[in-house]
Amino acid sequence: METGTNGETGRAEWVGLPGGLLTLRRLLLVIWTTLLTLVTALVLGLTAGPGWAAFGALWLAVLAWGWVLLGRNWRSWRYAERADDLLISRGVLWQEQTVVPYGRMQLVEVTSGPLERRFGLASVQLHTAAAATDAKIPGLVPAEAERLRDRLTELGEARSAGL
Repeated sequence: METGTNGETGRAEWVGLPGGLLTLRRLLLVIWTTLLTLVTALVLGLTAGPGWAAFGALWLAVLAWGWVLLGRNWRSWRYAERADDLLISRGVLWQEQTVVPYGRMQLVEVTSGPLERRFGLASVQLHTAAAATDAKIPGLVPAEAERLRDRLTELGEARSAGL
């Protein structure tokens, strides 16, 4: 079974991340900027006077800017399974594309922290012999993360058998 290619063209079929990761990151952004807005306004209001408390609203500008940046960053993450390797692409200003040959994979693990589990997300971490090529795909649905782990492990064992 060949995945990630369109016939003989060799072009990768890119898969984006589900929206749960964006929701989680934006929720964290809202919580932190709201907390910082309140603390800044309270501290400045009590120490420098009520007029200075308005500077707490600067964190709301950070919220708006971060909201947009998080969306752009989330859209930049994608991966593709090809016949011999896995491609991972990410980045808005500094775009980075990682190619991990199946035969070089030593360990594929699925992780999920407390917040990720709450939002129904998991991450796939790929380890290779060269630390520079270790790669991670965050924010996957757990079923897809497990499918990807099993598929990559299967392909890694098949490709490394000849080494």
